Amino acid sequence: MKKIQVLGPGCARCNQLAEDVIKAAMELDIKYHFEKVSDMREIMKFGVMMTPALVIDGVVKVKGKVPSIEELKKLLAE
Repeated sequence: MKKIQVLGPGCARCNQLAEDVIKAAMELDIKYHFEKVSDMREIMKFGVMMTPALVIDGVVKVKGKVPSIEELKKLLAE
């Protein structure tokens, strides 16, 4: 099971990334646990300075942008 975290304060881009990553995971039919992290102290623990950010299994994969669904699928399939 993959652990997927979206880091961000709740801005429109953060919400878009959350929606898109869930859609990508569902299209891949993978099992996952999703968490949205909005606490800035928690976000800083990942070393992230620009949001939104995507963390998969504890590894920061994306910072400061919203990738396409296809890019997200590639990241989730790794």
